[in-house]
Amino acid sequence: MTTTIDGSGLPSRTLLPFLDREHTIARPGYSRWMVPPAALCVHLCIGQAYAFSVFNLPMTKLIGITESTPADWKLTELGWIFSIAMVFLGLSAAVFGRWVEEGGPRRAMFTAGVCWASAFLISALGVYLHNLWIIYLGYGVVGGCALGIGYISPVSTLMKWFPDRPGMATGMAIMGFGGGALIASPLSVWLMGKFASSSDVGVFATFVTLGCVYFIFMMVGSLIVRVPAPGWKPAGYVPPATASKLMTNNDVFVYQAIKTPQFWLIWIVLFCNTTAGIGVLGQASAMSQEMFPGQITAVAAAGLVGLMSLFNMGGRFSWASLSDFIGRKNTYFVYMTLGFVLYVTVPYAGASGNVVLFVICFLIIVSMYGGGFSTVPAYLRDMFGTRYVGAIHGILLTAWSAAGIAGPVLINYIREYNVTHGVPKAQAYNTTMYIMAGLLVVGFIANLCVKAVDKRHHMKPEVDADLAQAAPSRA
Repeated sequence: MTTTIDGSGLPSRTLLPFLDREHTIARPGYSRWMVPPAALCVHLCIGQAYAFSVFNLPMTKLIGITESTPADWKLTELGWIFSIAMVFLGLSAAVFGRWVEEGGPRRAMFTAGVCWASAFLISALGVYLHNLWIIYLGYGVVGGCALGIGYISPVSTLMKWFPDRPGMATGMAIMGFGGGALIASPLSVWLMGKFASSSDVGVFATFVTLGCVYFIFMMVGSLIVRVPAPGWKPAGYVPPATASKLMTNNDVFVYQAIKTPQFWLIWIVLFCNTTAGIGVLGQASAMSQEMFPGQITAVAAAGLVGLMSLFNMGGRFSWASLSDFIGRKNTYFVYMTLGFVLYVTVPYAGASGNVVLFVICFLIIVSMYGGGFSTVPAYLRDMFGTRYVGAIHGILLTAWSAAGIAGPVLINYIREYNVTHGVPKAQAYNTTMYIMAGLLVVGFIANLCVKAVDKRHHMKPEVDADLAQAAPSRA
């Protein structure tokens, strides 16, 4: 046990000293290119959240095995598992953001790994006892906390290692969250097939196996991650002597940042971009089949979902990398402007029966959905500096929680309203597409209003320590 100083300025005891930030400072010669793989070890694992829907149908047959019985769970009940997880992702990222920032990436990754493995094991118990509330607690609450802590754990560390390309750095890691489903979906289906029997659909054993596998990979990531030594800079990198119009060389304290209009404008930008994208991403299969009956089969729709996952992943890296050259604000202008055009084009593609145009629109939309997540940490870094960007990013992710509810609700309920009032299913999504386009207009205006943070919010060296100690610790 060692004694350290936490963010409140008070001594705290650490049971596992190897997790402390001071034990993760890189020695001379450590390659910064080891940090993205460490981050990917975590993000590829927690990215399984996007593939959780593969368990929904099997979990409606836990008792009936071959078909659902009255005692089995309904899809509407199971749908809340993912929603709860998304809510706790945003809440945990906001609550523990400063704790992650001050404790370092290893402690955060280790904690996320323990919580993520526990989420599957608790959920397995819920399956065994056929108690849905235990699964809500396991995957929803504990798993949601793992998602939030794990998601933000490498963000500020990557930007410190790559001050020359912060967008590319965060894009490399966060693309893992978008691509985790590409591994998790077929792996989960394969495991359920292996464990299934005449009396078991295989979900229980699959949950246990995934919990163990993910724990190992996330521990590997936590062990190899490092933070740069104070004052370290990449060879040949010379920081700009003066800040650009929308990029500061100063830091803003986390609780001061949320008092600025810039923080809330970027919150609105992320919320609008995410709400529009997540609604489409979650209903792509059903929407494509209903808009193109007889043209897009269930198999083709599944292929579209897989292709969208690739574009979700690729967009996180490519758009964030592009933002290093054209700037974050301009990148979001592209998201909002191009997104508006694509959303109003989708109803036309459906009415004209143009499947190719429809697919192209969806793929670009979902790439910008992913790009919005990977670009925003660098946007925050430009506005508020690097010191507390991880904690600020954590609070900003509450926009994701809100969008995770708003997007599916807009898609599902407006569709249901239209269908019950006689609108053909092929046209039931048109209103929603126009609403999504309207949201992007709101996001465009919010992004347009983003200006440089006023100097009065910048931390001053002589009061730096006092300010940090004045706020309550989140540890």
